[in-house]
Amino acid sequence: MPRTLAITGATDGLGRALALRLAGDDVRLVLHGRSAERLDDLVAELGPVAAHPPLTVRADLADLAQVARAADEIAERAGELHVLVNNAGIGGGEPDGRTRRTSADGYELRFAVNYLADFLLTEKLLPLLRSSADGTASRVVHVSSGAQQPLDFDDLMLERHYDGGRAYAQSKLAQILYAVDLAERLPVEEVAVNALHPGTYMPTKIVLSEVGRSVDTLETGVESTRRLAVDPRLDGVTGRFYDRLEPASPNRQAADPAARATLRERSLELVAGHLA
Repeated sequence: MPRTLAITGATDGLGRALALRLAGDDVRLVLHGRSAERLDDLVAELGPVAAHPPLTVRADLADLAQVARAADEIAERAGELHVLVNNAGIGGGEPDGRTRRTSADGYELRFAVNYLADFLLTEKLLPLLRSSADGTASRVVHVSSGAQQPLDFDDLMLERHYDGGRAYAQSKLAQILYAVDLAERLPVEEVAVNALHPGTYMPTKIVLSEVGRSVDTLETGVESTRRLAVDPRLDGVTGRFYDRLEPASPNRQAADPAARATLRERSLELVAGHLA
């Protein structure tokens, strides 16, 4: 039986390239996107090479109710899940604005999309990930960033002195704190959880429109993410942060148990009502 692998943000950039890279392998893909039309286009493109027909799930990650429904739909339709790649996200500037914006739930937009949606989706899918472990641990991969700034728990929603770059960097560090926290909570033989910086200024739509240049290739990000998702040589590896292919040390707040516990407590409060 093929292993089932879900990718959020699969219709563009790194997520799309990763789906194309994995399509010919013995995996069943679960592809998330906001647009039904773009999901259909991706499925059509994958058709000639996909080893197994992919499933698609549509949700706006800026709306926690939609995130919760997406998790329920994945669980119902897929039946099992061996890998979850939390890839979807927004940058620190355009097209999502440089001024402070809020999600459908009233939360700071970058924190909501880049971190809180990942938190809710992962938490709801954990029972499926754990039950799907079949002698090989299931995996959760958080596509984070090298851009990291400590979270200010007194102003988690950045209502004071807002800066889009800071909001982005805090949301990305939140992903890493969550990865470390979750790795400590879960038996490594059931679920391994890691985070990575896939590449610097890869030529995605967001990078090219905001920065205007690229540094790393998209293939660098694909290989870095694919490795954490499916490479058997990483069996048993959990709670790590990687800079592309190499182990790295994230911002030191990630090593603070009190910060991780506080983030988890606050996150559970923010998604209350959506976890059932």
